[in-house]
Amino acid sequence: MENLTSAGWIKAKGILFLLLGLLSASLLYFGHPTLKTGALLAIAIWSFCRFYYFAFYVIEHYVDPSYRFSGLLSFGRYLIQKKKRPNTGTDR
Repeated sequence: MENLTSAGWIKAKGILFLLLGLLSASLLYFGHPTLKTGALLAIAIWSFCRFYYFAFYVIEHYVDPSYRFSGLLSFGRYLIQKKKRPNTGTDR
């Protein structure tokens, strides 16, 4: 499969992800509309966003500037392989 390069399609894909997230969160919340459900849903969304930021920005800019991630599976492989690599003494 080729990489998506059209700016219009990339924006459309982002909007579709936003709509899917809003629809999913709405269905979850309105299926059981309590303050607890809303709070837990908000915490889960915030936590996943922070993890995504950590996986793609923090690791690349502060931990290992030479590595470029292509997705969450790539990040998982990186974490597993990183543990198997010999320590070169260059870790911060």
